[in-house]
Amino acid sequence: MTIEAQETTLDVPLFRLAQARSGDKNDTSDITVFMTSRELFEWIEPRLTEQVVKEFMAPLVHGDVQRYLLPRLYAFKFVCHQALGGGGSSSLRGDNLGKSMASALLRWVATDVPSDLARTSPLFDGPPVPTPKVAVR
Repeated sequence: MTIEAQETTLDVPLFRLAQARSGDKNDTSDITVFMTSRELFEWIEPRLTEQVVKEFMAPLVHGDVQRYLLPRLYAFKFVCHQALGGGGSSSLRGDNLGKSMASALLRWVATDVPSDLARTSPLFDGPPVPTPKVAVR
């Protein structure tokens, strides 16, 4: 009788695996997601698709989403059309330049991430908490 080891998986928000930035051009927002390693980039590539981003960002993005792979940077660039309510001075949105779009996408949750892989990200446990220096007399 053999017992097969089951790999532990986790559901992990993207902000624990990647960093991102966003910008704008008229009514188009671009979001670049930078994975922390080649292994994470390769694992998430078939999962973080144009369709996934379009569905997740549906309240904000009303047009097409295009994905560009930047494998040497372990990054994905998503170009989201009709995403800024007209953009710039045309928009009544609070974030008419789309600066918070990256933060919004980082809240997407990757499911069934192999635990060992997720824990390789330096962002997995969050930022280190500084230890206060206390003078002892």
